[in-house]
Amino acid sequence: MEGESYAQNRAKEMREMMKTYLVTGGAGFIGSNYIHYMFRKYGDSIRIINVDCLTYAGNLENLKGIEENPNYTFVKANICDSDSIRRIFAENEIDRVVHFAAESHVDRSIVNPEVFVQTNVLGTLVMLNAAKESWEQKDGTYKPDKRFLHVSTDEVYGSLPDGDGYFYETTPLDPHSPYSASKASSDMLVKSYVDTYKFPANITNCSNNYGPYQFPEKLIPLIINNALQGKKLPVYGDGKNVRDWLYVDDHAKAIDMVQEKGRLGERYNIGGHNEKQNIEIIHIILDTLKEMLPDADPRKRKISEDLITYVEDRKGHDRRYAIAPDKIKAEIGWEPETMFKDGIKKTIAWFFENEDWMKNVTSGDYQKYYDEMYHDRITE
Repeated sequence: MEGESYAQNRAKEMREMMKTYLVTGGAGFIGSNYIHYMFRKYGDSIRIINVDCLTYAGNLENLKGIEENPNYTFVKANICDSDSIRRIFAENEIDRVVHFAAESHVDRSIVNPEVFVQTNVLGTLVMLNAAKESWEQKDGTYKPDKRFLHVSTDEVYGSLPDGDGYFYETTPLDPHSPYSASKASSDMLVKSYVDTYKFPANITNCSNNYGPYQFPEKLIPLIINNALQGKKLPVYGDGKNVRDWLYVDDHAKAIDMVQEKGRLGERYNIGGHNEKQNIEIIHIILDTLKEMLPDADPRKRKISEDLITYVEDRKGHDRRYAIAPDKIKAEIGWEPETMFKDGIKKTIAWFFENEDWMKNVTSGDYQKYYDEMYHDRITE
């Protein structure tokens, strides 16, 4: 009996020591990769609660293999539903919040900006209020070792001239689309809680992510999927818009390091040191697909630069993004590890191994959306 009592007490102690992470948008692209990364790194020494309302980009298939983990819980809830979010905090001792949940596709924000303001601004406010109420003590301080991380984007900084300059944490916010404006607004909300309430939060602004589980309305999975099917490869404008590309596992590692080592209240830029024009990305994908596909695979014959089709440019299309991750390297020791040539091979290999995943997400409503976005915009 004494042995059993000791084991029970020890198990209780371990549960109390275990950090509990509340991850919003964990069924999405970056969120699901982050959850996979965290369980690979920490195993059963952490607990993760994943809150996602499963919009078009939220896919529980992204978390196959994790659902049976006793330290993982999925809650279907909208971050704008304050009662649901407060209930999660009331029923769990949350140590870390990693706030990914957001509407994130620029084209969709141009068509329906209200949804972006609702989710990205109001949803962030709900998350901040729930965490503040749960963590704040009577004297106005916060329970020890609580941290809130707001995941944002480099798009809040606006646009850079071709080949000139970088975004720093001190760069003024200058958003140009309803999406980036909604993210800039949420960034400022988080900053206001830090300044007004001394709330224990950080903001990270990342460059374009790519890797497994990315919904195929984004450039890289869209081009991979279309090229394999011999479909047209739509390119906005002249294709020379520049983005800085970050492999998603590198981003997950950065987020974890900021939460554990970052100075509270600070903003950290997370960039990949992989600046490339959109048209260059497409050529690299086509060349890599041809290199990786066996000669006997009939899809290899479909892959051709003739599929590249220029379409009318996006409204308010920023010309260049480029992040300087100097601060996160100097203060925390993070830097990107995956060069684009390696990351794109990993990404394509993953899509080869998960063709059913791609088929499932490119059916139904996605196809209708794709047609609406591109069918009538071909400029040849």
